[in-house]
Amino acid sequence: QVQLVESGGGSVQSGGSLRLSCAVSGNTGSSDCMGWFRQAPGKERESVARITPRGTFKHYDNSVKGRFTITRDNAKGTVYLQMSGLRGWDTAKYYCALRTDDCAGASAALFHYWGQGTQVTVS
Repeated sequence: QVQLVESGGGSVQSGGSLRLSCAVSGNTGSSDCMGWFRQAPGKERESVARITPRGTFKHYDNSVKGRFTITRDNAKGTVYLQMSGLRGWDTAKYYCALRTDDCAGASAALFHYWGQGTQVTVS
């Protein structure tokens, strides 16, 4: 069983920064791709970023490129999303996700495990 627990969400003014964390526990392998997704009310869940098992490759949605950075610390079992230059349209619930294969493709349907999400509100 794999568990993902997000933290670090909150309210911030436009232009501000937040760092989200995702603690991963359970029967995880060494080849897991990790991703961050977000979902705003009335909208579909969308990919924000994902990172390969060793952190070698990172993929970002065009809407966050240059503003968000995904990293992982495998020794701590934690994935981070550093967000800066936040704007109103970044307001959403942010989810951490894990897939037990490669990072090809951004679809949420490709991910096997999900956290409960953490709310980010930008005003």
